[in-house]
Amino acid sequence: MSVFNSERLLFSPATPEFDAIPVIFAFPNEYNVGISSLGYQVVWATLAVRSDLEVSRLFTDAREPLPHHPELLGFSVSWELDYINILNLLESLQVPLRAEQRSENTPLIFGGGAVLTANPEPFSAFFDIILLGDGEELLDRFIDAYQEVRTQPRTTQLRHLATVPGVYVPSLYEITYTSPDGEIESIQPIDSDIPAIIQKQTYRGNTLSASVVVTEKAAWENIYMVEVVRSCPEMCRFCLASYLTLPFRTASLEDALIPAIERGLQYTHRLGLLGASVTQHPEFENLLDFIAQPKFDDVRLSIASVRTNTVTEKLARTLTKRDTHSITIAVESGSEKLRRIVNKKLSNEEIIEAAKNAIAGGLKAMKLYGMVGIPGEEQSDLEATVAMLQAVKKVAPGLRLTFGCSTFVPKSHTPFQWFGVNPDAQKRLQWLQKQLRSKGIDLRPESYNWSVIQALISRGDRRLAPLLELTRHYGDSLGSYKRAFKELKGKLPPLDFYVHSCWERERVLPWEHLQGPLPRSTLLKHLDNS
Repeated sequence: MSVFNSERLLFSPATPEFDAIPVIFAFPNEYNVGISSLGYQVVWATLAVRSDLEVSRLFTDAREPLPHHPELLGFSVSWELDYINILNLLESLQVPLRAEQRSENTPLIFGGGAVLTANPEPFSAFFDIILLGDGEELLDRFIDAYQEVRTQPRTTQLRHLATVPGVYVPSLYEITYTSPDGEIESIQPIDSDIPAIIQKQTYRGNTLSASVVVTEKAAWENIYMVEVVRSCPEMCRFCLASYLTLPFRTASLEDALIPAIERGLQYTHRLGLLGASVTQHPEFENLLDFIAQPKFDDVRLSIASVRTNTVTEKLARTLTKRDTHSITIAVESGSEKLRRIVNKKLSNEEIIEAAKNAIAGGLKAMKLYGMVGIPGEEQSDLEATVAMLQAVKKVAPGLRLTFGCSTFVPKSHTPFQWFGVNPDAQKRLQWLQKQLRSKGIDLRPESYNWSVIQALISRGDRRLAPLLELTRHYGDSLGSYKRAFKELKGKLPPLDFYVHSCWERERVLPWEHLQGPLPRSTLLKHLDNS
């Protein structure tokens, strides 16, 4: 039986007109992962309600009947390493991998999502068009603009689409380097009709996203997701989820959240509240009271990571009653000094208080997230993290404590984009593992090698395209990347240039022509404040 048969739709797709544009909208991973992405769901619905489009979905393991001659092929990209699946899907559809090799009868390949909005440059050779930012208004503007040039030659189409705010056409920008393996010298549009700067698009409405489909085949079975907030007001200086999506926006409780939740719970009894900082919604207490009503006693509630000082006994009690037994908070470090450096406004007392409230409200487990390799970190800061975790364990002995720890990775459009990955981070993770194991605290380290690959893609430029093509055949281990760098020596900078080196402030960044929410001058000010 097809996975699509298990879907319950919360919207009505349009009946395509006679001359509708055939579109394939793909998620470069398995169906259960893709359908669990709220971003993918919402973009699909935005396209599917248009009668001038005929939309088919494509995943790595499932597909709806695909058109023979699609005109547009889109990808929603939420994980860096999914580029391998993008290339595999293009190949399976007999589409040339590189934009420059495509002809008039090849569909236009477009992409969007967090990964491409942050830094599309390593992948730009594979896309004709990249949509930067929130899709709410951008998608419709993109399709309307395509309609205007639908019958024109490909180059005319691309030049016209490049004039739409938020639509980036990589082939219309020329990049020069000081040398093949040197820094970027300049990024310029190929002529004066093409905008020099492309501005990420920001949706400012007070109704945010909610699921358009509920299915038992999702990674979280039958979950109905509601976006409570977008961005985060905390602005930790390393955090892409905050800086890339500014300003902080909240959905209206009465006009958006309550109607959305009531609609969704007619289809399922599992509710997920999404957002980088859900509990900082100004009316979160009222939202909690609404969900705590007896009529929702059979609802299972999940909440994305919550701000530490908002973990009240009431929140813990509501989660326990709604069949959630664990809570996740981001603490970054047990060191007050490091938390000041990253602008994490949090004290160890607040972390201990959160643990007390969690156990008093009946929760069984608490996961804390932190990182090693934060700029300015010393051995004493790691010791402070161990001491903080021990203190938490002491005040809440019945709480199952997990510390998820990753390595600091520089992200574009954040104040810490100029820092590199600390090569000592791997040793520091191992030291933490040893210390915490002896104290009965469960450490879940994220792979240091994966962090290195993430940093490479995060700060990469267009010269990575041949490297990504090679690693696809070698496998996605760090060894494969090192092998590919060796093979391409002299044609692009070494791994250290992208991953470990701290960049000078004056350097031309790979995303210099792509304007995020804050200008460089503001990011530098935030960097100086650290």
